[in-house]
Amino acid sequence: MVQVEIKVESGESFDRALARFKKSCGKAGVVTEIKKRSFYEKPSEKRRRIELKRQRKVKPRTTEYRPRYDHSR
Repeated sequence: MVQVEIKVESGESFDRALARFKKSCGKAGVVTEIKKRSFYEKPSEKRRRIELKRQRKVKPRTTEYRPRYDHSR
């Protein structure tokens, strides 16, 4: 787990410091990690989720480029 730490400047408002803390937590992936660990995921479900994510990322080209009109006549 990543430890997120910010230093509060003198005269800085609490809201601003909290916003910086939330932003640094988001960049570190703390929120994502907490959501991921909030329930048990079977190894088979995890493999399936990763495979589906990979397939969405790499979209296969199944159709060839065909011009609408053949102007070679």
